[in-house]
Amino acid sequence: MAIMITDECINCGACEPECPNNAIYEGGVEWAISDGADVKGTYILEDGTEVPVDKKNTPVSNEYYYIVPDKCTECVGFHEEPQCAAVCPVDCCVPDPEREESEEMLLARKARLHL
Repeated sequence: MAIMITDECINCGACEPECPNNAIYEGGVEWAISDGADVKGTYILEDGTEVPVDKKNTPVSNEYYYIVPDKCTECVGFHEEPQCAAVCPVDCCVPDPEREESEEMLLARKARLHL
């Protein structure tokens, strides 16, 4: 499953530079699939929507740091554990119970983001 940041986030920013997929954004900041990724052209989001990779999307949260589920691979293929959770001082980077994903799915997402 993708990782999510709970509303217990203290906005310290420790998680953001640790993400190998650039999937973590400060609250209120728009995101794009192409941010920190090697992908070009269009990208099919998990809901089936096809978007230009450089399209700026609405922030997931305006209040605290957030993780874009379509970019999160739980660090599979990069590290042994999610790096955001490893560095979070308040343990607010947790598995998202609404997004159960297998290791194969996470590796496939990594391959699509990092050509």
